Amino acid sequence: MSALTIVQITDTHLRAEGELLHGVDTAANLTAVLDRVREFGQHVDLMIFSGDLSDNGSPEAYRRLRAAVEPVAAELGAQIVYAMGNHDERTAFGVELLGRDTVDPDLPHDQCVEVAGLRIIVLDSTTPLQHDGKLEPEQLSWLAEQLRTPAPHGTVLVVHHPPLRSPLATLDFLRLKDAEQLAEVVAGTDVRMILCGHNHLTGASALAGIPVWIGPATAYRLDAMAPAGRHRGFSGFGYSRIDVLASTVLATAIDATPAPKVYDRPESEMLEQIAAIVAARAAVR
Repeated sequence: MSALTIVQITDTHLRAEGELLHGVDTAANLTAVLDRVREFGQHVDLMIFSGDLSDNGSPEAYRRLRAAVEPVAAELGAQIVYAMGNHDERTAFGVELLGRDTVDPDLPHDQCVEVAGLRIIVLDSTTPLQHDGKLEPEQLSWLAEQLRTPAPHGTVLVVHHPPLRSPLATLDFLRLKDAEQLAEVVAGTDVRMILCGHNHLTGASALAGIPVWIGPATAYRLDAMAPAGRHRGFSGFGYSRIDVLASTVLATAIDATPAPKVYDRPESEMLEQIAAIVAARAAVR
């Protein structure tokens, strides 16, 4: 298979025009991330937005998201997948992002799409008015049915709430509950990676032997080693690059927080320099 490139953007927490979140202009952060993605200038197969796209479920926030994202995706040739988070609102999400005329707020926004032979399954792990995660038995049955037939290049599963314990008490309380039920369904299937958000920090683990990647948030980041008894967040944001290769899937966290450059050189020049070093070492041997 040819390598596939996915950009994962999560926890944008957009609000209405002019509204800040904890003093952070989340729309400006999203713009900065999209500018970085645009600078990449190469084909991107898929852009995954893995939940908490709006901070308060407002239709205006979803419209702002689409207006910012869709031109960049079109420029890079990328398909877009939107997933629900606990701050999202099902009706506005379904109408504004999924293009549905009517939405039953009691039904989750689960999705299954295929991109160049790679299957993307999105599970809506939200419960209206709750901030922890849960998958209903019907969702797990639906997932099992989808996974009975392997996809040509395997499956990437997207679920906003990480199916993992956390050493941070707040995150542990708000994780995906009953994760062992999800583990039973995905064990031994063609799921190659599980992509999550929610935690506002970057993390990695595994579920049923499948890599789990928690992407960095676009809004702000949590302190994973705050002083005892404290829960705090910092300015700072990023996104993830996911490369799906023939034999593996590689996740890379990209920090988009403004910072001075250490260097910025032509790639060809760097490759020539590395090749010269390798050749010199070979000559010595």
